Amino acid sequence: MYLGRVIGRVVATTQYKGMEGVKLQIVQPLDEDGAPQGGSLVCCSELATGPGDLIHYEDGREAAVALTETYVPVDATIVGFVEQAWANDQDIAAKAWTAPKAKGSR
Repeated sequence: MYLGRVIGRVVATTQYKGMEGVKLQIVQPLDEDGAPQGGSLVCCSELATGPGDLIHYEDGREAAVALTETYVPVDATIVGFVEQAWANDQDIAAKAWTAPKAKGSR
């Protein structure tokens, strides 16, 4: 299980059979201190997640069985919300989050 923060949404015009109603969210993986770690990834979600939410997700085979329709071709799936997380006497969940700026904006 990995820690991450939802930073955006993806809209697919074509969906794989069995993934109807599954949302696609852009997730920034976080390290044990709540700092961004590596590049962002797209996660499936059947939960009501949105930008700014602190979540935990699974990847690999576990991601494929975490959805209602199992064994669909997914790389990562959001499995829950994180309401409270502490590391080094800091509340990771309470860290301020700002939406990334769109390309071309000032």
